[in-house]
Amino acid sequence: MPIQKKIKQKTRKFIDSKHMLSGITIASFLESTIVPIPLEAVLVPLMQARREKLWLIALMATLGCIVGALFGYALGYYLFDVVGDWIIETFSNPTQFENVRQSMENQGFWFVITLGIIPIPFQIAMLAAGATKYSLTLFLIASAIARSIRYFGLALVVYYAGNHAERIINKHKKKAMISLTILILGGWALSAVL
Repeated sequence: MPIQKKIKQKTRKFIDSKHMLSGITIASFLESTIVPIPLEAVLVPLMQARREKLWLIALMATLGCIVGALFGYALGYYLFDVVGDWIIETFSNPTQFENVRQSMENQGFWFVITLGIIPIPFQIAMLAAGATKYSLTLFLIASAIARSIRYFGLALVVYYAGNHAERIINKHKKKAMISLTILILGGWALSAVL
């Protein structure tokens, strides 16, 4: 049996499985912690196939990511001195991480929201928040806002575009990311002025 056919069969079983929601939560947790591969590649087809659970899928993906963010924060908070160098070398570089650390200290809330939406590994924000002892409450609120925008935004596109959602998302992804980034950076700049 060709591999593509096997993948399609496994995907169909997962879509129809009673463990689909817990699977998405676990996948979201893993995506936000150790597997920096966008979850959208799985979420959009899943949302299209299971429209009756569209908002629940977005919620479970958001919750999985928030739990993953909490794990990453704890890792940065408690173990950064032990594993920080390995993590920086794996997901980033020392110069980039130092810039992230400075941003966390100056504008952590907006920094977390920005990294939670744009396509940069979110692990950087989690570790920086924990390593700099940034407010856990503000970190979780910013993470929830960012990931809700991301996953519920996908759900909204699927809700209105139906089976055309994947094509529309692929076609307008760059424009949407640029627009969201400009909007977030505008809010960030406005908050600095006020």
